[in-house]
Amino acid sequence: MWTEYKKVSTLITAEMWKDMLESEGLPTKIIPETNILDWSEQTTFTVMVPKGREHVANEIIRKL
Repeated sequence: MWTEYKKVSTLITAEMWKDMLESEGLPTKIIPETNILDWSEQTTFTVMVPKGREHVANEIIRKL
């Protein structure tokens, strides 16, 4: 099960969050807010982490 961790305004920003969290071993997904077939680079994206692991994401960010 996945839970929303952060909303970001562009694909590039979402990929940066995903890369940062995954480099520390936390599985991450990014999902566009609009229909998956209609998204573009300027679409808002949601960064998702496994449910119950939000504290791990917070620790990764705090450590940076």
